[in-house]
Amino acid sequence: MQNATNHIKRELQLTADGSHTLFIPEMDEHYHSVNGAVQESRHVFIEAGLHRLEREEITILEIGFGTGLNAFLTLLDAEAHQQKIHYYSVELYPLDIDVIESLNYGEIICGGRKDVFRALHGAKWNTSVRVTEFFELHKIQGDSNTCGLPEQIDLIYFDAFAPDKQPEMWNQEIFNRLYAHTTEGGLLTTYCAKGVVRRMMKEAGYSVERIPGPPGKREMLRAIKL
Repeated sequence: MQNATNHIKRELQLTADGSHTLFIPEMDEHYHSVNGAVQESRHVFIEAGLHRLEREEITILEIGFGTGLNAFLTLLDAEAHQQKIHYYSVELYPLDIDVIESLNYGEIICGGRKDVFRALHGAKWNTSVRVTEFFELHKIQGDSNTCGLPEQIDLIYFDAFAPDKQPEMWNQEIFNRLYAHTTEGGLLTTYCAKGVVRRMMKEAGYSVERIPGPPGKREMLRAIKL
């Protein structure tokens, strides 16, 4: 998730599925669900998003690179299905290397690919980097409200902190921008199910549905550009 600041304390915590998340006491906010970080990311972004698009090549935009969990899961899925992914991710304040090294995603998700998880974080910012045969990463260090976006986006992972914690990331202008860059039939998925967010997405032009959320959350939102 995109950080509000890079100068605050982050605590490593274990979630219900054995995977790590980060907790920011100052914001009283977690990066992922305490009911299972990996479980949540797979449900919200891979199963409800990536697996719903039948395209040989997919351009993804992630709002909030954060721990790199969504990118790692997407890379592994791309390899498994031999599907080419162009992955853009926006993050204003990248995590420090000591925090990254403390995360256990490499061990519990795919122990033999820990080097790939490190490569995602080690990839140079603001340029395209071929991480694997099927996965190209372009990390953008900047503010999602103002930074340049790819012209043709097939899938958006909207993973900013919750609206009440980071309201500047949930506004009509950003959803208007995203809609303008979304391809026909393209999707936007988010863990959030708030009515005000759904209404902003609809105002931007998306068709929006509430679908079952990950463990511990009744609903989430998925939007499509028809």
